[in-house]
Amino acid sequence: MEPFKSVTATAVPFPGVNVDTDQILPARFLSKPRAEGFAQYLFHDLRFDDGGKERENFVLNTPPYRHGEILVGEDNFGCGSSRENAVWAVADYGFRVVVAPSFGDIFFSNSLKNGLLPVVLKRDAISSIMIQLKEQQGATIEVDLAAQTLTAPNGAVHSFEIDEFSKHCLLNGIDELDYTLSQKDQIDAFEKRHAAEQGWTVPD
Repeated sequence: MEPFKSVTATAVPFPGVNVDTDQILPARFLSKPRAEGFAQYLFHDLRFDDGGKERENFVLNTPPYRHGEILVGEDNFGCGSSRENAVWAVADYGFRVVVAPSFGDIFFSNSLKNGLLPVVLKRDAISSIMIQLKEQQGATIEVDLAAQTLTAPNGAVHSFEIDEFSKHCLLNGIDELDYTLSQKDQIDAFEKRHAAEQGWTVPD
């Protein structure tokens, strides 16, 4: 994964509560190979009509937002099924951050494991940011993971919470397996010490 330090990028307003994983990534695309990427399937049925043509009024098809890297949603973003592929689609499209008042629990967890930062802010803060983004199309937001702050288009600074383990992994661009492997020397030392205490024989 790419290390996450700070991001200053165009923010995309995505209004609507309970945006579920089937809207984010329709189920018929779940079997697609991971290596091919999922960007083209993100919000597929909202972005395209039945003939595959872009819907002109969909936010990601409009010039100010087409290449945004920060997605601003509303309550319970990413609810629904446990499909990790939905997070892949968001990340593969180019989003580094999703901001919302609340998330589906599994979507939130999967995001952290795949280098996508989910930021929880109070509902009134989200409402204010949504208004700013609609009034200033193409406005940017800054997210500083080390400082755990989000700076809105109007300059207001909002703090957010993240657990220390997830923060460490994101800052260093590693996943849970990478972290475990980084502790190999300590794990080996523990195993040898524990075996000696129990009288076991440990092969070299």
